[in-house]
Amino acid sequence: MAKTIPDGYHSIQPYLIFKGAAAAIDFYQRAFGVTERLRMPRPDGLIAHAELEFGDSCIMLADEHPEIGALSPEYYGGSPVSLMFYVDDCDAVYRQALAAGATSTREPADQPYGDRMAGVKDPFGYSWYLGTHIKDLTKNELEALKM
Repeated sequence: MAKTIPDGYHSIQPYLIFKGAAAAIDFYQRAFGVTERLRMPRPDGLIAHAELEFGDSCIMLADEHPEIGALSPEYYGGSPVSLMFYVDDCDAVYRQALAAGATSTREPADQPYGDRMAGVKDPFGYSWYLGTHIKDLTKNELEALKM
């Protein structure tokens, strides 16, 4: 019997839509060093479905499918969705993302909640927070922070 959640996946998988999914895959490989897990092309050359490994997580993605209402941030003039990506060195990944074509939204800095954080916007309209955990705080310490 098949597992209800297949190996290598989590209960929730982000699914991002692009105008130019192949270019997005190339960007994420250069910017974040991700691994392509799967690519299912359509007969017209667009991507019906693809999967990228970001550390221990998978993000699914595809080209726009207007016929089913799957539209990219470009259609909406941007995306309200932000993604948090924990990495070993947020400063290095931040610089790598900028070199690959991302735009800075937040320079790397230590935060009171125990993470070093940076922010970038990718060329496709998605915002990314890049974090490296640097200090453990208790739940009480976190809830007492005045932010």
